[in-house]
Amino acid sequence: MSELIVIGYDDPAEAERALGTVQDLQRDHVVRLNGLATVSVDADGRTHVDTSGRVVASTAATGALWGAIFGILFLLPGVGLVTGAALGGLVGRLAKSGVDDRFREQVGDLLKPGSAAVVIMASKITDDKFTAAMRPHGGTLLKTSLSDEDERELSEQLTGRPDGPGPVHVSATTP
Repeated sequence: MSELIVIGYDDPAEAERALGTVQDLQRDHVVRLNGLATVSVDADGRTHVDTSGRVVASTAATGALWGAIFGILFLLPGVGLVTGAALGGLVGRLAKSGVDDRFREQVGDLLKPGSAAVVIMASKITDDKFTAAMRPHGGTLLKTSLSDEDERELSEQLTGRPDGPGPVHVSATTP
């Protein structure tokens, strides 16, 4: 099971400090990351995604899944209106697995001009230690879970095969 965690901050500098704490927690084995990124919204409302090589997927399938979830959450606003069997099926499957329109809407509400968020996909997390370490940063936390079965089915839908095509590195700026 993987946890998808989005922590929103009014101050992008605080988001960067929180990101550093998450990286420390990974080194201390409090969290096992499949993906880690920051998302910020500039004064003009443009979304900036920075993975800076922080996609640390342990398998190709997890990397593909991280890229797809990330794209649907941040890079494809209004994806519910998208037609096309492959993308439509993926969005439908994500909705059944917990990454539904409501979760995406809550993530969107966190990100206003001048704000930022840390996005974490973790395959293991020690909740009490994670919470204690992140508490000094404040922020608004959103969390959803993906079962192992959901992850497998999503990866197969993405790639057409159980082992996936390889890690997906997301780096983009959207207008």
